[in-house]
Amino acid sequence: MSDSEDLDLGDEDAGGLDNSSKKTSGLAALLPNLLKFIAIGLGAVVFIITVTVITSNIMLKNNAGQEAMPANSPYIGQRPQYAMFTAIGVVRTRTKDNQAVVVDMVIAYEQGNNATATELTARIVELQDFVRKFFSLKTADQVTPEKETEIKKEIIEQLNRDVLSPAKALNIFFRQLDVMKVEG
Repeated sequence: MSDSEDLDLGDEDAGGLDNSSKKTSGLAALLPNLLKFIAIGLGAVVFIITVTVITSNIMLKNNAGQEAMPANSPYIGQRPQYAMFTAIGVVRTRTKDNQAVVVDMVIAYEQGNNATATELTARIVELQDFVRKFFSLKTADQVTPEKETEIKKEIIEQLNRDVLSPAKALNIFFRQLDVMKVEG
């Protein structure tokens, strides 16, 4: 016999299979590939879920110390406490547009700073003169309650620059700030 007869390479039905069984064998060959892609998709979903769970657990552990603090906690930022210099007293002057001004100003400085307290006491007359000059250079429209924050900033800046050295004023408070129209 020849080699071609042994291998039976002809167009005859091989092994007695008909066309319908050839289709089934093609589907059987497709099934493992289909199952492989389904398994890869499921594996990807499981991987993504695992990474998400691990990441969220790590984030929750890191944020565990960031709980809301009680209102009376010493770690919550509190308003600073100042030492107050109140010895300036009431200063009366006139504005640039001839309106009467009555000012009782308090200077706030760093608590426990005895050098600042000493300097403020030593310069009391200079401070009273500063307050008088400051308000005499303003008009009544510049000394309104709406502009009080600006006035305080300006006073602190000028005090620290022109009057106090090395002491520093940290804040200004008014016990009284009245502008009264003077009948002429």
